[in-house]
Amino acid sequence: MHKIKVWDGFIRSFHWLLVIAIATLYFSAEEGMMELHFVAGFFTLALLLTRLIWGVIGSKTAKLTALIHSPRAVLKSLQHGDAKLGHGAAGSYMVIAFFILLLVQLLSGLMTTDDILTDGPLVQYASSQVVEWAGWLHHKNFDLLFYAIILHVVAIVIYRLKGKKLVKAMVTGYKEKQSLAQTNQVTKAPWLAFVIFSIILIVLMLSWGRDSLSYLFS
Repeated sequence: MHKIKVWDGFIRSFHWLLVIAIATLYFSAEEGMMELHFVAGFFTLALLLTRLIWGVIGSKTAKLTALIHSPRAVLKSLQHGDAKLGHGAAGSYMVIAFFILLLVQLLSGLMTTDDILTDGPLVQYASSQVVEWAGWLHHKNFDLLFYAIILHVVAIVIYRLKGKKLVKAMVTGYKEKQSLAQTNQVTKAPWLAFVIFSIILIVLMLSWGRDSLSYLFS
């Protein structure tokens, strides 16, 4: 058995930071801590935008094109397993679903208001009907995101029972392979991704997050 590097440092960081960010978003919304909620939202948006950019210029296993598979390939991977180094065909569909759900959640949140104290930064540019619809979508879409997370966890458990250590690979970056047929370098140094993330986060915070940050640190 040989170990092959399949996940670069940014992809691994993205995964675990996203877990923390979503938990923070849920907790802050439930507790009415809207300043923290918005800061966590901007952080999550910066993460996701960087991930999409890295999906174009990043490592082979991070490429968005690596997530595109035919339904036949998905069925085959579910029946016989998948020898790919990165996300398998079935897993790729889940990743795409997460990207879509997160984008909907974040963009709708930017146009959501509680009609009391807190408005999203795009509320002022939208009509009252759009704002009302965005608020409805923001709440309903989170239910879909929650169900997707549960499905994701169940899939990880099933794969673990089959001997595939997906969590370990996302922690260490390495995957065990029986053959060295795929030994070409598939990961890139993650520093550029972290620079892009930092720039996007700073722009978002300076543009939309100043008041929330000032409240949190006052």
